[in-house]
Amino acid sequence: MLDAAAAEFSRHGIAGARVDRIAEAAGANKAQIYAWFNSKDGLFDAVFAEHLALIVNMVPFDATDLSGYAARLYDAYLERPEVVRLAAWARLERVPTGDLLEAATDQMADKTAAVREAQDAGLIDPALAPHDVYAMVIGLSLAWSPVSPTVTADAGDDPAEHARHRSALAAAAGRAFRPG
Repeated sequence: MLDAAAAEFSRHGIAGARVDRIAEAAGANKAQIYAWFNSKDGLFDAVFAEHLALIVNMVPFDATDLSGYAARLYDAYLERPEVVRLAAWARLERVPTGDLLEAATDQMADKTAAVREAQDAGLIDPALAPHDVYAMVIGLSLAWSPVSPTVTADAGDDPAEHARHRSALAAAAGRAFRPG
């Protein structure tokens, strides 16, 4: 049921999703869904909670290789576009400002600690707040994502285009956070 709901919410958002379509896709009925989740919003909350760890940990984070991390995120977005769309709908319809990933504090603490260690090792500009570094790398990696406001890449695009995008992301991330 959560898979059917994730597909529906990623396509239509919270407001546009229909519980009857979710029920049909899941082989359930609306009454069951409302009994388990109380509301469509409750169902979205369950879907987003299930996907939160995936959103935060789609690819292993390596603060010593922000270039590679940005490029690997690009590939992950091509492979799992629904994850990016769910996060975008949560941002648009639920959390218009602030930290969307606040519920994943332990995972985020590990990432910011890794950035601090890379800063201490002279690999990342120490003038930047670790949380900001992580947010900006994510922002770069979303340049061609399913929620990009400019150009969206698709898994079926020419492999040479994907290679060009990965290369551009790696170069930008490598330069953006370098000390000095």
